[in-house]
Amino acid sequence: MKLTTKGRYAVTAMLDLALHQQGGVVTVADVSRRQQISVAYLEQLFGRMRRVGLIESVRGPGGGYRLALPDSQISLTRIVEAVNESISTTQCGGEPQNCCKGDGQQCLTHDLWEELGDLIAGFLGSITLGDLVARHLKKESAQGALVHMQNRHTLRTATHDTA
Repeated sequence: MKLTTKGRYAVTAMLDLALHQQGGVVTVADVSRRQQISVAYLEQLFGRMRRVGLIESVRGPGGGYRLALPDSQISLTRIVEAVNESISTTQCGGEPQNCCKGDGQQCLTHDLWEELGDLIAGFLGSITLGDLVARHLKKESAQGALVHMQNRHTLRTATHDTA
């Protein structure tokens, strides 16, 4: 699979945007700071995603980016494809004229890798940005509850130790 950092960063940036827009806009600088992705790289990714209608920009003071669609309508495949990433897993990249061996013939395992690529594409297509937001919020809530329980335990232990 040729899912490079471009595709990963695009999904990460879109998730950050979905989590932080809260009815407003998010600046590239804020996404950059939170996700440790360079501003210049994010601008390139956001430009591509804006051109295909996944996000929209708001210019001027207080400007930034926001989702152009509900997060439940944005599949991970759409995000990856928006930044011109291929989900092809074959050596030839799925281009019949290239063929795996370069001589017009497919390699012995071409069909296997093509099936894997189809499974990956189906998996990414079945997950929306909204799904990732829900997973993140659930995980964050669970972690918050665990910290709360640990703090209560620590407080009880400290109280019993001093009594």
